[in-house]
Amino acid sequence: MPELSRGEVRHLADLARIDLSDAELDHLAPQLNVILESVASIQGVAGDDVVPTSHPIPMTNVFREDVVVPCLTPEQALAAAPEREDDKFAVPRILGDEQ
Repeated sequence: MPELSRGEVRHLADLARIDLSDAELDHLAPQLNVILESVASIQGVAGDDVVPTSHPIPMTNVFREDVVVPCLTPEQALAAAPEREDDKFAVPRILGDEQ
């Protein structure tokens, strides 16, 4: 597998809009090459006879039927609320006007 050159790493950094110094490029290029080699070695393990899977055992989702059941009225839900506003819980503001 061909190695990434320093120029290619700079190009990737530019595409990602990451400003890297020369020292960072020298440090990252070999690390990225090790990552690419690791991925390539894993890709070579599975043969054509191995079916790609996301889970080692078959799984199915278990769904339940949606059943409408009685629930609390707004008055019951807000009965113990320290503060309320228009049938809603009133909570302290955590964001200022800048948001």
